[in-house]
Amino acid sequence: MSFVPYRQIGVPNRHGIVSVCDHASNAVPEGIELGVPVGAMDKHIAWDIGAAGVVERMARRHHIPAHLGEVSRLVIDLHREEESAGLIPTTSDGILIPGNIGADREGRLESLYHPYHDALAAWLDEHDPRLILSIHSFTPCLESKPCDRPWEIGLLYNEDDRAARHAIRLFAELGVTVGDNEPYSGKQLNATMNRHAEAFGRPYCAIEIRNDLIANEAGQARYAAMVADVAGRVVLALDNG
Repeated sequence: MSFVPYRQIGVPNRHGIVSVCDHASNAVPEGIELGVPVGAMDKHIAWDIGAAGVVERMARRHHIPAHLGEVSRLVIDLHREEESAGLIPTTSDGILIPGNIGADREGRLESLYHPYHDALAAWLDEHDPRLILSIHSFTPCLESKPCDRPWEIGLLYNEDDRAARHAIRLFAELGVTVGDNEPYSGKQLNATMNRHAEAFGRPYCAIEIRNDLIANEAGQARYAAMVADVAGRVVLALDNG
């Protein structure tokens, strides 16, 4: 049986809210050897720690269906443009990935990247969501570049900030330390939403949650409820202009 690079949870309501999680898994398909040190696949470089748990709970408890990536971003980063140098990384946060040096780029695009994005495109076309939530997590401190990242949640966007502006305000009203295009900028890092949301004029919130806050089930449940609540209120705000 061939490796399937995505899974979907729940059945969307047409014009409802859906979520997307590009980095939900640290799985490596059979036949690919990355050659990374023991323990590397459990780190943030391999997947978005806690993000899948948040998205699964939003689907099952808050009726926000989800499309999740099922392959480690060290194999191929589903949240990059096809031509990006970081699509198949050879280093990440100071860790060498020797198995990706000279990797079969076209083979991974054909077997992993294209099926993921083709399925996502068809899913969104079928259900025409009112709001897309793109859920990621970020590490509080990079190992290769010590830093202080105080944000609990960051909202990323490129050209379309309609939903993000409402979400930033609503998270702040809940007492969350929220970053506007922090700790990353959606001007440079917004590939999936550029492709599937902005290109079609679909409102979206690209949400980065600090991974130490969602590393366990209690944190995942808390942030799933919070994000679902804010998402519902963002839709109301958008509908009211």
